[in-house]
Amino acid sequence: MAFSASYSLALLSFILFSFTSWGTEARGFPISSLISKELYDTIFLHKDNNACPAKNFYTYDSFIKASRCFPRFGNTGSLTTRKREIAAFLGQISHETTGGWPTAPDGPYAWGLCFKEEVNPQSVYCDSSNTEWPCYPGKSYNGRGPIQLSWNFNYGPAGKVLGFDGLKNPEIVSNNSLIAFKTALWFWMTEQNPKPSCHNVMVGRYAPTEADIAANRTAGYGLVTNIINGLECGKPNDGRVNDRIGYFQRYAKLFNVDTGPNLDCENQKSY
Repeated sequence: MAFSASYSLALLSFILFSFTSWGTEARGFPISSLISKELYDTIFLHKDNNACPAKNFYTYDSFIKASRCFPRFGNTGSLTTRKREIAAFLGQISHETTGGWPTAPDGPYAWGLCFKEEVNPQSVYCDSSNTEWPCYPGKSYNGRGPIQLSWNFNYGPAGKVLGFDGLKNPEIVSNNSLIAFKTALWFWMTEQNPKPSCHNVMVGRYAPTEADIAANRTAGYGLVTNIINGLECGKPNDGRVNDRIGYFQRYAKLFNVDTGPNLDCENQKSY
């Protein structure tokens, strides 16, 4: 069959556009194509240990189902970028829920997802000055879930986006595995001005402001730590930061990717 020159040109343009777009947004490739249940269980080697309060809570199925609500997660950029972002996310949530210690079986970085709720919270994490997301009497907004979601100003908007009442029923984050993972991914994917999203940092879409440049907030895993808990930044050789890095390095190796630069935030000012 003969094609006109204009048709051929249009077809070529479509092919080139599709190929270029695929390289940027890997549409149609689920997270499960990059992280199998076998790899998930290898990463979280002891999450269902009898010593872990979150035993049997953080299931592979819940993680995969939650990721489908955030189609850009692990689905943006090159294959290496996609794997690195997943490894970074899992590294951060592992530190937040770690049950590891220096001499732990299989090492300290094999004990992620051991806890589902903050142990002995020092407050109820209520910012009473935040009138947009007012605290509900008698409720505590302490750390829960993989990212240890904290504060009323996070529970409120997370619940609004994800379909639960985060202010009146914050406990659901530590009682429902699917919602727990969704809150972690919501935090990861959501920009909270002046903070960029963790996602944009890890996929190369972070555009530093003048304030960011002055604060030495350079792109990399260290900036993600700054976004999640900036109180750890600006300190030399902080043990908490090193723990986050240790998890990330182990997972990046399992994904067969490099970690990229700027792993720590010791020279960054917090937000």
